[in-house]
Amino acid sequence: MANENTNMSISLPDQMKESIQEVTKKGSYSTPSEYIRDLVREDLKRRDQEKLEQMLLEGLDSGTPIAMTPQRYEELRKDLRARIAKKR
Repeated sequence: MANENTNMSISLPDQMKESIQEVTKKGSYSTPSEYIRDLVREDLKRRDQEKLEQMLLEGLDSGTPIAMTPQRYEELRKDLRARIAKKR
């Protein structure tokens, strides 16, 4: 993500606006924008974590487990190399 900033106008209820201003006044954040950016970053992290957890659950529910032996690992590596070569 580039560090280029752009403006976005949002509408907030007065109570939310006052809360944001209060957080900024207390010195936790230097500007309301910094606070909002932090909230958005945290939300994005949370969503990524939820997605990862969902994928892990799907993996656990995907079927009978296969033991990862050195032979199985090598088979997977060969398969992956073949897929990569095919796409080139």
